[in-house]
Amino acid sequence: MRILTALTTGLLTAALSGCVVAPEPAAYEASDQISDPPPPLPVYDQPPCPVDGYIWTPGVWQWGPAGYFWVPGTWVQPPEVGLLWTPGYWAFAGGFYAFHRGYWGSRVGFYGGVNYGHGYFGSGYAGGRWINNNFHYNTAITNVNVTTIHNTYNQTIVNNINVTNATHVSYSGGAGGTRATPNALELAAARDAHVPPTGAQVQHERAAGTNPQLAASRNEGRPPIAATARPGAQSGPGVVAAQQIGLPYRPQTPPTARVTQANPFVHARDVAIPAQSSATGQYAREQSELQARQEQERQALAHQQQLEHANLAAQPTHNHQAYEAMERQHQQQTSQLVQRHQQEREQAGRNAPRPR
Repeated sequence: MRILTALTTGLLTAALSGCVVAPEPAAYEASDQISDPPPPLPVYDQPPCPVDGYIWTPGVWQWGPAGYFWVPGTWVQPPEVGLLWTPGYWAFAGGFYAFHRGYWGSRVGFYGGVNYGHGYFGSGYAGGRWINNNFHYNTAITNVNVTTIHNTYNQTIVNNINVTNATHVSYSGGAGGTRATPNALELAAARDAHVPPTGAQVQHERAAGTNPQLAASRNEGRPPIAATARPGAQSGPGVVAAQQIGLPYRPQTPPTARVTQANPFVHARDVAIPAQSSATGQYAREQSELQARQEQERQALAHQQQLEHANLAAQPTHNHQAYEAMERQHQQQTSQLVQRHQQEREQAGRNAPRPR
C-alpha cells in the first residue's frame, strides 16, 4: 500500500535496504522544480570497469542549495542479478524543469531521450546485457579490460543512434530539449517492479553535493571529476575530468532567485492511497466504502491514462507536442481527482464519532 509520506525519506530507506518495491513512479520522480534548465552534459571518457559484474551509471546534473551540481558517472554493483539501470533525467513541463529519478529494473525504461553516451544513447542501453545470470560487456562501447573481464561481446551501434550527442542536451522538452516520447517497451518498463538507487549510489550523490568543485557555478559546466571507477571516489586512479568543449556555463540568475516546489502528481497511478482508519462500527464501514469507491475511480483514471500513453506510443511518428499536451491534461485530471477525494474525506471526517 502506498502511503503519502516524505518521498525522499522513503527513497533513502528503500535504497539502503535494497529491497524490491512495487512500481511507484512518484517515489522516483520526487524533485524540486527549477526555473532554469540544467547545463549541457560534459564530455568525458569512461574509466575502465573495476569489477566484473558492475554496471555503468552515467553522470547527471542534480540540484542543491548552490544550484546545479554534477554527480559523476560511475560503475556500480547492481542490487540484484538481472537488473539494469534507467538513468534519471530532467524534463520541462508546466514552465519548470523537474528531475525524474533513476531506478533499477529488469529492463531499461524511458529517460527522456537524453543521450548520456557510453551506451545510454537516448533509448535503452547498448553497453552490455545479462546472459545466464552474468553481465556481458559490449567492447564496442564499454571500457573493459578483456584480460580480467571475460564476459564480453562486440556489437557496433550505427545509423539509428546519435552516438556523439553533438549538442550535449541534458533535458527533455522545452525550447532546446530532446523531443523523445516513451515507446511501448518503455511504457511497459515503467509498470515493472523497480528498485531504488543503492546505498552506494545515494552516498555517491551526497558526496558530490558537498564538493564545491562539482558546482556548475564554479566549474562552468566542466566538472574536474566527471566520472569515477567506483562510487564515492573523488581522487586517485579511475577519476576522469571533463574535456574542454563548448562554451562555459554561467547561470542566468543566482540560485536563490529560482523557484522550487514539490513535484506534483502527474498520473493517477502515482497518487498515494490514504492509510486505513483505525475507527470501528458504522463510521468505519462508511470510511471503508468511501476509500473503496475512491480507489476504483483512481484505478479507472489510471487505466484511461495508460491507454492514452499506449495509443500515442503506437503512432508511426512521435509527436512531442501531442505528448506534452497529453501530460498536461493528465496532470489536470489527476489534480482534480486528488482535490475531490480530499474534499470527500474531509466531509466524511466531520461525521466521525467524538471521543468521550
